[in-house]
Amino acid sequence: MTSTDTSLVGALLERRYRVDKLLARGGMSSVYRGVDTRLDRRVAIKIMDPRFADDRSFVDRFEREARSAAKLHHPNVVAVHDQGVDTIGDNGCVFLVMELIDGGTVRDLMAERGGALDVALALSVAEPVLAALAAAHDAGLVHRDVKPENVLIGRNPGGAGAGVVKVGDFGLVRAVASAGTTSSSVILGTVAYLSPEQVTTGAAKERGDVYSAGILLYEMLTGQPPYTGDTALSVAYRHVNDDVPAPGRVRPGIPPALDDLVLRATRRDQAARPADAGAFLAELRRVRAELGLTPVPVPVPLDDESPEERTDVDATRPAMAPVAAPAGPRGTRAMPRMAPPAPPGPAPTAMTAPVAAPPPPTGPQPTGMTAMAEEPPTRNRGKTIALLTVAVVLLGGLIGTGVWWFSSGRHVAVPQVIGLDQPAAEKALRDASLTPRFTKERHNTTPQGKVIRTDPGTGVQALQGDEVSVVLSLGRPTVPDIAQGTPVEEAKKAVTDQQLTMTRDSSLDGYSDTVDKNKLLVLNPKPGTQLDIGGSVRFGVSKGPQPIPVPNVVGQSKDAAFAALKAKGFEPFDAGQEFSPDVASGSVTRTDPAAGSTGGKRVGVWTSNAVEVPGVTGRTIDEAMRALTDAGLKPQRGGGNGDNGGGGDGDGDEGDGDGHGGGHRRGGFGFVIGQDPAAGTKVQKGSVVRLNTFP
Repeated sequence: MTSTDTSLVGALLERRYRVDKLLARGGMSSVYRGVDTRLDRRVAIKIMDPRFADDRSFVDRFEREARSAAKLHHPNVVAVHDQGVDTIGDNGCVFLVMELIDGGTVRDLMAERGGALDVALALSVAEPVLAALAAAHDAGLVHRDVKPENVLIGRNPGGAGAGVVKVGDFGLVRAVASAGTTSSSVILGTVAYLSPEQVTTGAAKERGDVYSAGILLYEMLTGQPPYTGDTALSVAYRHVNDDVPAPGRVRPGIPPALDDLVLRATRRDQAARPADAGAFLAELRRVRAELGLTPVPVPVPLDDESPEERTDVDATRPAMAPVAAPAGPRGTRAMPRMAPPAPPGPAPTAMTAPVAAPPPPTGPQPTGMTAMAEEPPTRNRGKTIALLTVAVVLLGGLIGTGVWWFSSGRHVAVPQVIGLDQPAAEKALRDASLTPRFTKERHNTTPQGKVIRTDPGTGVQALQGDEVSVVLSLGRPTVPDIAQGTPVEEAKKAVTDQQLTMTRDSSLDGYSDTVDKNKLLVLNPKPGTQLDIGGSVRFGVSKGPQPIPVPNVVGQSKDAAFAALKAKGFEPFDAGQEFSPDVASGSVTRTDPAAGSTGGKRVGVWTSNAVEVPGVTGRTIDEAMRALTDAGLKPQRGGGNGDNGGGGDGDGDEGDGDGHGGGHRRGGFGFVIGQDPAAGTKVQKGSVVRLNTFP
């Protein structure tokens, strides 16, 4: 069986996994669509090239790596269900059973978008890739072959048309590298994405995955990898000897913060990169937040096809399916390791420069005109030989010096300036023939004014005269001094400019006679307090002037009540009259709103219309009647004998017969000896007052 053989279709591996259709083929494996007949589940089956089946070291490592990959349970990692070894005919068969991804790869997505992805989409793809790598790194597993072809975008069963990003092929390169077909001088991987240390030493650790992920992000932003060449070795050479350029140089408009993120992830000095994918992910999220970008849905490649068209291609790029290795740096391949770049040293001198001896002449010697020089005088011959020797030595020296200059003489190592202040750092860099360019940013631990980092990093080789970016610390963020009454949005900007967050705390809200309603009242912690980057600052707003309660003016005269209310800032108005047995006529009975209430400026004032019963006891009946009538009351006699008023005692003038006779006739006058209600009682107008009279 060869790697191009399709006779496996229809085979049943380990009496469980049916091989249905060839989906993709690469130099080391082929991927088939299959079915787990025991669970009736569609799967992807990766079958390694038959030459690996007889290699015990590969099989052992393959099983170990498959078990390690199967332990990764993460939504952005392609699930590994099973692995096994079987025999089909006369050939051994080493296979891996994986989750079947219905969709395409990042390579397909970039092809559909014409190469580069927009910034928000590129970050939305990179974030789940780094999340998957972070989970692997936490589990002690390194991928070693991060590239667009190993990042799958499948249809999300949850719907909404957005794709789910998954990373596959964990540990596969390491398993292949253990096979007896390779040696210690050969490395496996995809050269366009290999870290410098993978090229030179074969070492593959977490920072190697960080480098490859940085190259992947670069390619998504620009539409092309940073290095291309006619041969894999030429591309590998550039990884080892060149610094990855900023993506913004290739595609203008990329934010500088994103340029800096890619450059930090792809440093040739691995110590200058983020420690692992988790650290890289944290930096990416920080940059995304600084740019104000939110994650966007990741489209599924080929998702515009009809279901009928997808019948044969829904898994053409399934989990961990290798594409046919293209020419150039994209395919996973074996290649010889390169020697690391030589450290800078003194230029070779002319005496130590190696000079290749010219080959001895062969064939017949020239004749004719050159025969005249066959026997020169001995002295001239010696001079000629001496001059030729000097010339050869000088030429060798020049060649050696040129080789040294162009290979390492022009380069200097970036000196260690981290922790120095600006003057000391500038002196150290200029003494090393480098040009410093200073920028500043906040830092939680580096004191203000000290160097946080350089770009290129410490020890990295740079051309003499090159510019070195030096980042100085502004120290920890400080809560800004924001005046009371500042609009909230303006205050938030001042706080976020300090790389802090600002949140509303209603418990800090309060009344203020000087700060307008809904304007900034207080910050907690107070201005001048130092916090870590991203620390929270709580704030409260003004509720405006504290409401004044309505004063109690009940019992006061109407005029006095109006004056008291106006003095407190209220607007009183006459609400009408009402009876109150407790309040004198014309005085205030109540207000609306009531006394002690808050919330409004207009206050209605009610006054009493009660009548105070006058005292008429002891007064003549006529006087009492008139007084009560004038007060708006109804007098009513309730006693006395005034019915005989027509008589007299015979010694006065003759009466008029109605009790009102003249002189001392008893019927002509009478007195009030009692009244009900009593004098001073407050009653409604028109009320009856009963009088007791005498006689």
